[in-house]
Amino acid sequence: MTTLNSEKVFRDPILGFIHVDDSIILDLINSHEMQRLRRIKHLGVANSVFHGGEQSRFQHSLGVYEISRRMIQALDDNEKFADERHWDHENDLLVQAAALLHDVGHGAYSHTFEHLFDTVHEQFTQKIIVDPSTEVNAILKTVSNDFPERVAAIIGKSYPDKRVVQLISSQLDADRMDYLLRDAYYTGAEYGRYDIERILRLMRPIKDGFAFDIAGVHSIEDYVISRYQMYLQVYFHPVSRGMEVVLENLLIRAQEIFDKDPDNPIFFPIIRPIFALKNKIDIQDYISLDDSVFNTAFNIWQKVDDKILADLSKRFLDRKPLKSIVLNEKTKDLIPSLRKKIKDRGFDPKYYTGENDATDLPYESYSPKTGEEGIKFVYPDGQQVELSKLSPLVEAINGKESIDRRFFFPREMLSNPEINQLYLKYKKTY
Repeated sequence: MTTLNSEKVFRDPILGFIHVDDSIILDLINSHEMQRLRRIKHLGVANSVFHGGEQSRFQHSLGVYEISRRMIQALDDNEKFADERHWDHENDLLVQAAALLHDVGHGAYSHTFEHLFDTVHEQFTQKIIVDPSTEVNAILKTVSNDFPERVAAIIGKSYPDKRVVQLISSQLDADRMDYLLRDAYYTGAEYGRYDIERILRLMRPIKDGFAFDIAGVHSIEDYVISRYQMYLQVYFHPVSRGMEVVLENLLIRAQEIFDKDPDNPIFFPIIRPIFALKNKIDIQDYISLDDSVFNTAFNIWQKVDDKILADLSKRFLDRKPLKSIVLNEKTKDLIPSLRKKIKDRGFDPKYYTGENDATDLPYESYSPKTGEEGIKFVYPDGQQVELSKLSPLVEAINGKESIDRRFFFPREMLSNPEINQLYLKYKKTY
């Protein structure tokens, strides 16, 4: 590592201070590709519900870096007097760089953007890291010629040392630990908080990764339940998803207009490549896109001749989310009739309705896909036990997918007494 003459610190409302003592990390923070993340909201459109949720991907990325740094320190502190060393400090900079850059490939408006343009942010993150045209790549290469590929391998979970990967991507990693605390703070959702300091104190390095002292069961249990609650109460919120459906249908309409007339001036040069090329877009064109670019487009589009594009753009900018009912055995057969009523009212169902599934697996003691086990604990004699065997609360949600399926429709339809009654009955999942 290339130590700075003096440590740099960033004040952070969640972690207090973010410490940087390596010039590579500081250069990465100041890179063009990282600074772009200041212009991408971490929670996408969730600020339409939780007005404080304005935090950026940049803030989150610095937080993940700092937690990874503290995790490495905790592993080192808790291994000082061990007979066998499991953590190799040659991996320190590698982990910290991967933690900082893990979201550098995120598109505007996060996951809605990915779904429509067939992009995967992890893949674009790796492309940005290894592409010779990026500042990030040039900085990483000052460490060694293969350093960008090694960092990218961690993001892609193909790095051979699984201990390194686990710090960035596992059921208790630096990414999740930051976004839960950060999103809880900015949305005001108190149930997203947990005791990060105690968790770090109880980290223990083991041969195939890391585990926790048996005394930390309740702290980790609290973390898992906090994550479970955040998904149900914040990330699954039906109003923000109603805004996502507006955004999705708005971009679908824009894509149709582009396909018919690629030279249409409403597609200004900076935004045209993503509609023309989707996931084949050039890296530099991709990096030029952020939330502000699309917000500019929506401001222009709300005044175009196409009534559907103009109306959807205005609805999105003015926060007019679609309403929704739960999709279940009692309501799914009603959807064709609802679509017809919506069409009769003058709304094209293709652009003014939508079905949206919100899913999450809060905890998994063993993953058949990856072969990875859940969170482990160690007793003083070295015996290891997985969390769900120790916590009845975690066992209750172990392997059980949380899912909320909804059908979205225009708010104007609530003036229909039949639809309003249906909405009042099925607007909640319980």
